[in-house]
Amino acid sequence: MTVGFSGDVAEYYAKFRRGYPPQALDALQTAFALNTDDIVLDLGCGTGQLAVPLASRVRSVIGMDPEPDMLRLAREAAVRQDVQNATWILGADTDVPALGELMGQRSLAMAVIGQALHWMQHETLFRALSPLFRSGGGVAVLSNGTPLWLQDSDWSRSLRGFLEHHFDTKLEASCGTAARDRLRYAQALESAGFEGVREVVIEYSDELSFDQLIGGIYSAVPADELPGADDRPAFAEGIRQSLPPDQQFIEDVRVSMLVAQIR
Repeated sequence: MTVGFSGDVAEYYAKFRRGYPPQALDALQTAFALNTDDIVLDLGCGTGQLAVPLASRVRSVIGMDPEPDMLRLAREAAVRQDVQNATWILGADTDVPALGELMGQRSLAMAVIGQALHWMQHETLFRALSPLFRSGGGVAVLSNGTPLWLQDSDWSRSLRGFLEHHFDTKLEASCGTAARDRLRYAQALESAGFEGVREVVIEYSDELSFDQLIGGIYSAVPADELPGADDRPAFAEGIRQSLPPDQQFIEDVRVSMLVAQIR
């Protein structure tokens, strides 16, 4: 059920994974004409970066994730922000048909999948989702920037070199953010009967502190490979020494939303 986002990794995820800009939420609301009668599913909801802010725009949000620790932290985030119309369900993409049975006569206005589709069987998932929407509803597949170690900057290339050496692996997976991934998802949506498939893009730049950089890395390391608490200072210092000196960690963030509807 899980993909390694448990324990301390989930805690780092909640603290350091960036949220989505308000413009992205506005674009989703416009695309699906969301209103306060609507139900939205956040599949692979993580620690609530999408589900929690979406809740104020609709009747209710269902946050669904296969990792109990992620759901616990999402629930805590909702409580802190006084969000009372979110329901948290332990489940994966393969559980979507069962969710449809539980909803009965109710329909979804939107299913959002934020930076998580690369863990799922997307073709099967899109077919399972298609009968669950009201007219004009549909799917939004979001990516929230390129992984820290795959960006076009000196610091990112240096970071990738350190991580590849430390973990003895090649870091090439784009986590669904590459153009080839977006094209593959768009074609699968069309094959599953969705219409008007289009991409909405929001771009901005942000500066990361070193702590944010390290926290972002820890949020992406599988739990069984995360350095132990006693080893993390040395790991962080190794990264610091590998990076270009006196360089700002500027991240060019590209938020991509693949939007597709059922008529």
